Parts: sequence; C-alpha cells; structure tokens
Amino acid sequence: MNRLNSTSPVSPQASDNGHIPRPVIDDVAGAVDRMHEQLTELREQLAGVIVGQDDVSEQLLTALLCRGHCILQGMPGLAKTTLIATLASLIDLSFRRVQFTPDLMPGDITGTEVLEEDHTTGKRIFRFVEGPLFGNVILADEINRTPPKTQSALLEAMQERQLTVCGKTYKLPDPFFVLATQNPVETEGTYPLPEAQLDRFLLKVHIHYPDRDQEREIAIRQTTDYSFETRTVLHGDDIRHMQALVRSVVVSDHVYSAALDLVRSTRPEEGTMPDDLKQMVQWGAGPRATISLLMAAKARALLNRRCHATTADLIAVALPVLRHRIILTFNAEAAGIDSDSVLTRIIEATKSLHKPASESKA
Repeated sequence: MNRLNSTSPVSPQASDNGHIPRPVIDDVAGAVDRMHEQLTELREQLAGVIVGQDDVSEQLLTALLCRGHCILQGMPGLAKTTLIATLASLIDLSFRRVQFTPDLMPGDITGTEVLEEDHTTGKRIFRFVEGPLFGNVILADEINRTPPKTQSALLEAMQERQLTVCGKTYKLPDPFFVLATQNPVETEGTYPLPEAQLDRFLLKVHIHYPDRDQEREIAIRQTTDYSFETRTVLHGDDIRHMQALVRSVVVSDHVYSAALDLVRSTRPEEGTMPDDLKQMVQWGAGPRATISLLMAAKARALLNRRCHATTADLIAVALPVLRHRIILTFNAEAAGIDSDSVLTRIIEATKSLHKPASESKA
C-alpha cells in the first residue's frame, strides 16, 4: 500500500452548479482507509447478487466518485439493468428507472406544469409535477430507443444538474447520476446518441459475456432458491465526502503530461498519431476527455487505496473514457475496425505513458 501518512486539509469548493459546497477533509490518509473499508463492503454486497463483472463494477464506482455519468453497452441478458438497480439499493439515495421508448416525450422525464383548482379560493393555478429525473440515481434503460427530442432533455440535467421547464429552473438532487444502457445489436427503431451527448458521459462501459464458471454460477443461482438480501452501505454524505477526497489525490507533472499526450494523440491534425491510423480517425477527443481521464485516474487510485495517481491508472481507464469520444472514418467502420482497437494502438504509441516516473522527470 502506498498512501499519504500525513494530514492534508482540503478547502471547500462549490460544486459544478455552484450551489452545494464540497465537504472539508482534514485527514486524507484516514479518509482513504475509511473509504476503502466501505467500498470493500459494497463490492461484497454487489457480488452477492451479480456474478463476475468486477471490471464493470469498478468503472461504475469510478464514475460515482467522480460525479460522472455512465453508459453501459452490452448484449441483452447480461444484467445491465440488474447491476445498476443493485448498486442503487446499496446506496441510501433515491432511485428512478425510466424505460426509454419511441413515444417517450421530454415532459415524461423532466416533469410538467398541471392546472389545478384551489378549492379554498376557487382560483386555478399551475403546479409543477416533478418527473423521474428528480432523483439521485437515474437508470435510463435502452436510451437509444427514444428520439433525439427526448434524449436532448437529458443534456441540461447531465451537464448543469438542473432542469428548465416552462421558463423556470429547478435544481436537481445532489448527488445526481445518469446510468444509461443500450444494446449494440439493436438497429431497427433506434436513435444513436449524438456526439455532443456522448461526451457528457464520463465512461462508456462495455459488458462482455461471462466465462464458463461464472455462467454456471449464474445458472445455479437463477434455477434454485438462492437469495441474497442487500443492505445499505453508503449514504449521501459518505458519497459527497468520497467525491471531495478524489480531488485531493496527488497527480505528478509527468502524469499530467502523459494524459495530455494521450488525448492529443487521438487528433489526426496534431501529427503525433501513427501514420496508418490517420486515415481511420475523423475527429479526436476534446479537452473534456483530458479532464475525465485525470479524474477517473484519481478515482481508480483511491479504489486501490492510493493517494496518488500514476500512468498505470491512466492506461487502465483510457478505453472507457475515450472510446465514445473519437469518431472513426467510414473506411475504418467498413473495414470492421472499432474505436477500442484504434485506441489500443494509440496507447501503445504514447511513449510518456510507459516511461518510469524518474525518467519522465529527467
């Protein structure tokens, strides 16, 4: 274990929407130990319901610590919805599930004003009825099955953590997370998310098939009387303190430089991309990708009980952070090349990611 042994004060800062100040952390090392114990218990609870998917669980916790949103993509039947619902049950926060369908309207998720009569005065007044977005954890199930008009209703909520309805702005609860799911094989009646909205998601998580032993365990659990009662592990204040702790993680200059090198290498016009990849990438990742990459690396360091982020953390989170932020050319898609294979090559070619810290400083 490599962590700080001294205390380090963290000053309170305003949240992204400027309304809720972050908690003050006086003992960073002690906070890391307490957080590790809580997250270990949460993972144990999660394993009682979900078989395998350890990498997916870690990425969801990374997003939780970073105040970020996630989009989960996988074949039907891989427990995407169950995973999110179980995680929400372990946290003492309000959970809302929205099934996205082609006929879903923006007002169905944001809420709307209704005309009511005051029986005492006889006057008619408008009253705002909150939609399902007014919760802490929002499961946007099959988000690619609803038209862009409804998808765009999430933009303000995800970025500003507020909603504007009928000219009035309503603040959303804190913490606020959007966890969306989509199936990669669905093409009929689907509406792919635009790049601007994909960029709002901190991570795009791929869920793969379980191995043979895991699938056997799943079959046994689902065909017997196996049951597991989950219990609340984290509360809202716990999560807010963890999120404040992420910002106190130390990042060395060479890690900042490596993150910049990686993100800028995804842009063909920068000239650092391998020559054979320049014809495959149309647009690279923007500055939000650099911020997301560093925040995710910090969160992963804490999940591994460290108070400093390394280039190994950058490499570990690079694919889920960047895979939805680069746009491939038609030639690459026609050749069956996906973003993960392109990014893997770019990661391998980014020398600063693989240099020892001492060599980078020199």
